[in-house]
Amino acid sequence: MTVPGLGELSLSGFQSPWLFVFVLVPVGLMALYVLVYIRRGRRLRRFTDADLAPVVVPRRAHPLRHVPIVVSVVALLLLTVAIAGPTRDTHIPRNRAVIMLAIDVSQSMRATDVAPSRLEAAKQAAKRFAEQLTPGVNLGLISFAGNVNVLVSPTPQHEATIGALDNLKPDNQTAIGDAIFAALQSVETVAAVLSSGATTPPPARIVLLSDGKENKPGNPNNLRGAYTAARASKDQGVPISTISFGTPAGFVEVNNERVPVPVDPSMLKQIAQLSGGQTYVATNIDELSRSYAAVQQQVGYQNVPGPAAAAWLRLAVIAATIAGAAALVINRRLPS
Repeated sequence: MTVPGLGELSLSGFQSPWLFVFVLVPVGLMALYVLVYIRRGRRLRRFTDADLAPVVVPRRAHPLRHVPIVVSVVALLLLTVAIAGPTRDTHIPRNRAVIMLAIDVSQSMRATDVAPSRLEAAKQAAKRFAEQLTPGVNLGLISFAGNVNVLVSPTPQHEATIGALDNLKPDNQTAIGDAIFAALQSVETVAAVLSSGATTPPPARIVLLSDGKENKPGNPNNLRGAYTAARASKDQGVPISTISFGTPAGFVEVNNERVPVPVDPSMLKQIAQLSGGQTYVATNIDELSRSYAAVQQQVGYQNVPGPAAAAWLRLAVIAATIAGAAALVINRRLPS
């Protein structure tokens, strides 16, 4: 919970939970206060005639006199929470992550159901993704049709990917499996460098954009097939985020004839599931940009525990100040 002016009041992920043993201090003080108050009342009744009590003590003490001690105990409880070291998740950018963009450039990507064409829209969205990507993330680019081209090896210089996107040209066939294997090879190469001296390999992700099924080879469970590659990606700990791009109304002109090329997300969905990744469907450039943004949040940033004691300390100081002011005002301890 976030309180304006104080910050986030977290009650999770304590760094030193054993320090909660000090909660016995304010609890003990409160118990002692109650005990003294009860014994004082008993002594008063023991040594004072009941008939004379209204004369000796004409007015009963106001219940508000207990406020200073109660608020002081609350301040000590808040301070105990603070010293136990609560934490909160902090959203920070990664500086070792690897993302491989694999973009389909098969002939069906010439379809104009997404203006100006599927391929041109894919270029624009990918450029926007590269421009907004977290600095320090290593970004690479692969284009694939029947053949696979590693246009940019993973690098934190995202301008290289932005420039290479202009070179994407349509080609024949669709070899999704080969594209995934090429992306895995690039990830493995850069991970070997980034992991030097590190205890864990860098997080990596393949972002695969296409509008349909693989047709090279014909069987996705072939040794070089898409499903085989997806399983290999799962084994290497590199999930694949797939983006199915296009509409059912897509078509291309071939020898002056319209050839329907409706988008088919079924294979891409299966690839994502086999690899442990997520799948997205985009029918226009705005939806495509949102899909890329979702990927960036997953890979470009990480949640790490950060300190969250400051808000509890501020609250404890406020409570202690109120207790002090109440002691002076309510119990009339103001100097004359």
